[in-house]
Amino acid sequence: MEEAAAPHSPAETRLTVTSPEQMRELGLRLAGLLRAGDLVMLTGELGAGKTTLTRGLGEGLGVRGAVTSPTFVIARVHPSLVDGPPLVHVDAYRLSGGLDDMEDLDLDVSLPDSVIVVEWGEGKVEELTDDRLEVVIHRAVGDTTDEVRHLTVTGLGERWAKADLDALAG
Repeated sequence: MEEAAAPHSPAETRLTVTSPEQMRELGLRLAGLLRAGDLVMLTGELGAGKTTLTRGLGEGLGVRGAVTSPTFVIARVHPSLVDGPPLVHVDAYRLSGGLDDMEDLDLDVSLPDSVIVVEWGEGKVEELTDDRLEVVIHRAVGDTTDEVRHLTVTGLGERWAKADLDALAG
């Protein structure tokens, strides 16, 4: 009788950024770790820097179009200009349900060929794949002038089990 493989413990790193430019640069470094089929889930309050991080990620992936918050269109697809995967940028803030509300976006169809970044995806997209990168961004509550952000980056599943997330520190 074969034993079931032990579940992979998550890879995790903690980072601090002190400016929007550093958040964008973190996105550039993160892009170097990503490939088609990757799901990145961004969690953080309004103004935490989720879209700024995604903007850097889009630059690093070499995609077409300005990466801006897709709050009102829910999702934007940015095709690659360098024969890489397209970036699908989703803002699930206004979607109240879980994966049911996300089904209209066909993320499960896009995932194998794209890098999908979902802002406000917690509790909504985890069922898409066991392999995902979760980025939680913390900022001082109520202080809109403080640029310091503390991030926890966790890689879940086999895809991220051996990833060197400490390389994100630059």
